[in-house]
Amino acid sequence: MRKTRILIAAAAVLATVTGGLTLTSRNDIADAAVVWHDDFDGAAGTGVDTSKWNFDTGGSGWGNQELEYYTSGTNNVAKDGQGHLVITARRQTGNSCWYGTCTWTSGRIQTAGKFTQQYGHIEARIQVPDGQGLWPAFWMLGGSNWPNDGEIDIMEVVGRQPNTLYGTLHGPGYSGGNGYGATRNSSTPYWQAFHTYAIDWSPNLIIWRVDGSEFFRATPESLRAAKGNVSWVYNHGFFIIMNLAVGGNFGGTVGNLPTENRMVIDYVHVDTSNSGPTTPPTTTPPAGGSVLRSASANRCIDIPGANPVDAVRLQIYDCNGTGAQQWALRADGTAAALGKCMDAAAAGTANGTPIQLYTCNGTGAQKFTLNASGQLVNSNSGKCVDVVNNGTANGSLLQLWTCTGGANQRWTRS
Repeated sequence: MRKTRILIAAAAVLATVTGGLTLTSRNDIADAAVVWHDDFDGAAGTGVDTSKWNFDTGGSGWGNQELEYYTSGTNNVAKDGQGHLVITARRQTGNSCWYGTCTWTSGRIQTAGKFTQQYGHIEARIQVPDGQGLWPAFWMLGGSNWPNDGEIDIMEVVGRQPNTLYGTLHGPGYSGGNGYGATRNSSTPYWQAFHTYAIDWSPNLIIWRVDGSEFFRATPESLRAAKGNVSWVYNHGFFIIMNLAVGGNFGGTVGNLPTENRMVIDYVHVDTSNSGPTTPPTTTPPAGGSVLRSASANRCIDIPGANPVDAVRLQIYDCNGTGAQQWALRADGTAAALGKCMDAAAAGTANGTPIQLYTCNGTGAQKFTLNASGQLVNSNSGKCVDVVNNGTANGSLLQLWTCTGGANQRWTRS
């Protein structure tokens, strides 16, 4: 959840509870090992497993001017007897909040000091509530020194925008309303059904997914491209938080809500994989497509999320043979994949011009030649397709740059 400034004292102690497992990618193991889970089995009205979860309590506003008072016990956080945990925001007075007598109670649970995780697949299946002013969240914190320790918001769906899912990073220099993230809009409100919300997290890469479909990825390079010279603070352990806030800076004005509003959680699972399901290409790859593999990183030029929208920035990613990586080097000099062309943004010729995907138009900005040295040269500028900052990680972005002969500018076709 964004903008958390007040944290429990226990968050200062981060205990990594992974049972001594070494985290490896799905490519290296037959089956992902589950390192932590809660399926919320139990009788209706029973509380959470306190060997796994802590309660955050109080009505301080939590750095966001929220209206609820978070309670412990089963008043606001209890199982329903059908394999779900329900966090209920209730119209209820009797407690003291930052603004006077509280008008709401709710629940916030977290795993600080009991479970933290560094890398892997973190997923929950949740049905969010409907209502103006409600703010359900599934998120992670890296410690008690916010924002320097980092925050990963896996899911936020505020009631005033019921068709919009937010996935966001908050860190030093890009916190609060200046976070780094993306949204996924749905044709139907998210509250109408259960959805799975997840991240796939590996060194220097986080991918957000909803129902298995990628909608955002972040790397140190993409973060700095968006926010300037800021730090990537996501290569250490984080703990899990789930809560239902009311109002606040992001939740917004509270509407005519019912007395009880329920966030229903089916499960929370953590396993050692760091690559979830791959979204299949939406367009048949052109005939004669080849992968273009980086000599420096042994990764392929890739369309993020296999989603061929105009102006999406091209990247390098683990070679996987999908249409998102099948490039046809055509007789007219264009390089095409998923029905669109590699393109120098805005027909730019300067060093640092982004390499993107765009509707094929036959201009010089879209003409590239793979020469005998393995350089992919743009005919309009005479410059080479280059991996930004010599990046080798998944998600490293591409740009135009003066040809230097460096490995980050050399490609093999296969």
